[in-house]
Amino acid sequence: MNSTSLAYEASLRPLSLLLGAVPPDAWANPSPCPGWTARDVVAHMIDTQRNLLTDHGHDLGPAPDLTDPAAGFGEHADRVRILVGRDDVVDAAYEGFFGPTTVGATLEQFYVWDMLVHRWDIARATGGAAGLTTDELQRVEAGADSFGSALHMDGICGPAVPVPEDADRQTRLLGRLGRIAS
Repeated sequence: MNSTSLAYEASLRPLSLLLGAVPPDAWANPSPCPGWTARDVVAHMIDTQRNLLTDHGHDLGPAPDLTDPAAGFGEHADRVRILVGRDDVVDAAYEGFFGPTTVGATLEQFYVWDMLVHRWDIARATGGAAGLTTDELQRVEAGADSFGSALHMDGICGPAVPVPEDADRQTRLLGRLGRIAS
């Protein structure tokens, strides 16, 4: 397995567990992402990952049915896992938003990061466990750092929200990402 495949799998496992535990009636709950339901967050993750891979010439087949978002995301992730396991896919170079990069680097920097952040969003929307591990917090912090001022561009994160001075690491990070931890 290459580093992109390993990073994708590490984010996928806890996300899949969370998605599989969401009660069917909770998918319509509002998420911390303004205007989005929990189902919309899943659709966003699928759409953005599909766009990156299809824009670089990789066919992921038809978009999954999101009647059951957990099953739809699982179907999508199975297709992505096959592609990210291929070095020719992840090593493909292109000119990205921040300059020269590869498909794998983009997947690791943004889309794996996005899965972690949105796992928290879905958990908050649906009553699931919203905690991030120390390693996950480190990955999200590093991702946020890598975006610089672009972190708060439209479509990434909302403006930072204030947090108490004695807030724990996760609460501080979520505030930086425009999310209220409580």
